[in-house]
Amino acid sequence: MATLFRVLLLILIFSDSFVSIRSLGLGINYGQIANNLPSPSRVAYLLGSLNISRVKLYDADPNVLSAFANTDVEFVIGLGNEYLQKMTDPIQAQAWIQQHVQPYTSQTKIKCITVGNEVLTGNNTQLMSYLLPAMQTVNGALANLGLSKEIYVTTAHSFGILGNSFPPSAGAFRQDLTEYIQSILNFHSQTHSPFLINAYPFFAYKDNPQQVSLNYALFQPDPGMTDSVTNLHYDNMLYAQIDAVYSAIKALGHTDIQVKVSETGWPSKGDPDEVGATPENARLYNGNLLRRIEQNQGTPARPSVPVDIYVFALFNEDLKPGPVSERNYGLYYPDGSPVYNIGLQGYLPRMDYSASKKNVVRFLNLFIIPIALLICSL
Repeated sequence: MATLFRVLLLILIFSDSFVSIRSLGLGINYGQIANNLPSPSRVAYLLGSLNISRVKLYDADPNVLSAFANTDVEFVIGLGNEYLQKMTDPIQAQAWIQQHVQPYTSQTKIKCITVGNEVLTGNNTQLMSYLLPAMQTVNGALANLGLSKEIYVTTAHSFGILGNSFPPSAGAFRQDLTEYIQSILNFHSQTHSPFLINAYPFFAYKDNPQQVSLNYALFQPDPGMTDSVTNLHYDNMLYAQIDAVYSAIKALGHTDIQVKVSETGWPSKGDPDEVGATPENARLYNGNLLRRIEQNQGTPARPSVPVDIYVFALFNEDLKPGPVSERNYGLYYPDGSPVYNIGLQGYLPRMDYSASKKNVVRFLNLFIIPIALLICSL
């Protein structure tokens, strides 16, 4: 029987129909602001072949949630900023969950709802005032429906909410946002939910390439910096940014809240003034980051807590507004080919997953089962 299993494993490994790679610890942002992306069922196959089991959406697309039914993929789903006012109403919040979340929880692993994205760094003060009430109301609706133990509520912030980030031990939130953030931190402490930050060393380098070391931003060998207060050494910018957020949270009286990186990445193309937006730099940033995640590294201030990161993004999105870089953060082109090589060997089927399953069954019937029967008869 052991021989049978070894033979079957070798067939699976060397067959062109299957891809086997190490399990990955990173999450991926699956944005869909494009008109040329593969169907969600094909994307489910791609992520399965990559062993990526954590996906973050910016909405609650029913086609995506259905395509990933009965898989091991855990989802973060999003409520856009346009929903915030409505979500302060308990009736509307519960109705949204009953329509967009509850029908899928029996088969799809929904673990988190982000209420709004980068609200506090916008210019809409009314939207800012809706943020915490919306988070509280959505959390209350989940509790009423018996879902609050399996789904937590949070929101994603821009790194721009910090007024100071250097050195990391002196991290502090902007004074004009402290009133909002203090109340949000109290919510996280009460609900045991994480604080999400979108952190991009690319922006720091682009804005000041003469002062910021490119190697430091890309996780490449670099002297780095030592925090003069803590004497902790940092060899990359992302970890310094994460610890600056921890320091800012501690300055407001909390040490019990985990920081997770809801977005980070590096564009492979940009406008002429977007210094550093190249395929090689994107390859180095995401490839080096992947290796750090595989090692379960923590930051210098939290060495025993592995960094929890969602890379931005799965695909290039051709309809995103803004500079060229906004459309070129993807690890993959929409046809499933990698934008650059960081060692992720995935497979995007040419047909929908439902049709692909038929091919797998046909492969088993034609090759695996006959060989297994032959071995058993020996």
